[in-house]
Amino acid sequence: MKDSSTKKALSRAEREQLAWIATLPDEQIDTADIPEAPIENWAQAHRGDFYRPVKRSVTIRLDADILDWLEAHAADGRYQTEINRILRRHVVETETKLAARIAAGAAS
Repeated sequence: MKDSSTKKALSRAEREQLAWIATLPDEQIDTADIPEAPIENWAQAHRGDFYRPVKRSVTIRLDADILDWLEAHAADGRYQTEINRILRRHVVETETKLAARIAAGAAS
């Protein structure tokens, strides 16, 4: 990863142009030179190696036997991490299947 101190600073004109673009509504920004990615591209997409999701604290009710199992089987007693891992795997698998169905439909 690059050290931010080695990045070239933006010129005043570049900063002004970015500030002006930031004020525009999305539909007024010309993106004609940026082609839309085909849906098939997303079937193999994955999050970057440095992705760190924001954690939120929640209260959740679980069946006692499920919680007992998680506490007994989670590494180092980190059952909340195990719950998150199981849920994330389910979400990724579901999204992957959905993207594949969409890509198959688009290819038809």
